[in-house]
This record gives sequence, C-alpha cells and structure tokens, in this order.
Amino acid sequence: MSEQPLSRVTLFIAAGFAAVLVVGVIIASQVVGGSATDEATPSTPSSPSAENARTGPLALAGVEAPDADAPECAKLVDALPAKLPSKGAELARLTLADPAPPASAAWAGDRGEPVVVRCGLPKPAEYAPTAQLREVSKVTWLPVDGDGASTWYTVDRAVYVALTIPDDAGTGVVQEMSATIAKVLPAT
Repeated sequence: MSEQPLSRVTLFIAAGFAAVLVVGVIIASQVVGGSATDEATPSTPSSPSAENARTGPLALAGVEAPDADAPECAKLVDALPAKLPSKGAELARLTLADPAPPASAAWAGDRGEPVVVRCGLPKPAEYAPTAQLREVSKVTWLPVDGDGASTWYTVDRAVYVALTIPDDAGTGVVQEMSATIAKVLPAT
C-alpha cells in the first residue's frame, strides 16, 4: 500500500477543527467549571456588575437653582422616598458627595446612570405656550428629551422641579415622583 501525503486543504480543515475544539473546551470550563477560590473571592472589576456598581457618594454638578433655598424645596427634599421603582426593580437613594447641590437628590441601582431630582430651578427655556405637557398623578410635567436621558420639569407648582431619568429607567420613576410632589407641593 502506498501512502499519499495529506493535501493542504485536509491539513487546514484538521487544524481548524482542533482550534474549535480547544476554544470549546476553554469556554466550557469557564461556564461549567470554576474553582473553589472563585466562590470565596469577592467580585472584581472584571465582572460587568462590579464595573458599574456605585461605590461612595455620587458627585452631582451644580446647576443654576435660584429658588433651591425656598421652603417648598426643603419640604420636597424631606418627603423624597428612599427608593424609586424602575422596571420591576428598586433604585436606592444615594448619598451625594460634598459639596452637594442644594435641594437635590439621586437614586440608582447596581448599574446605569442615576435618576436625579433638583428643586428650585429657573423656568425651563423649552416651556412655551406650544410645549407638549403631560399630566401624571395631578402633576403637570414638561418632558425634554436628551441623549440617553430625559428631564421632566414640573410647570404647575410654586417652584420648578427637574427630574432627570435615564431612558432605561421606565415609567415608575415619574409616577412615584408625581405622587410625592402632589402630596407635598400644592398646584398653583
């Protein structure tokens, strides 16, 4: 019997199968396997949830808020909830880093951008007679879309309140804040 050398195509196919097999074994060992030290080791920044987890106080930039020291803003900040609903999850109220802007608060979950409320802002530039307003739980809002988030301004209270909501936060945030504002700040 004479032996013929393997063709190049056959060698490339064999090498490809070997590479796929090696990659498959590596992936399977990561998914199924794991060592005992993995269970005892806390999350590291290589895991997606750890990368986006918030640690320490949230730094909020100051904005123009000429009425932030108004009694209405103090009353609202005192009444803000500890948690906000967001697509079946809860966002916890965050501690703000010093110097914290007056009459402001923020909430977030393990990942994503925070929900931020600020009281005592000036009249929004977008608030015009032709602006599209929305009423939620007896609070009239002016929603202004942004890049990745929208800011909703109350336009029927003694002070303007701005609520900035990431696009992926859902509608529970506006509903909860509307209920709180309606209880604390009378409509004008």
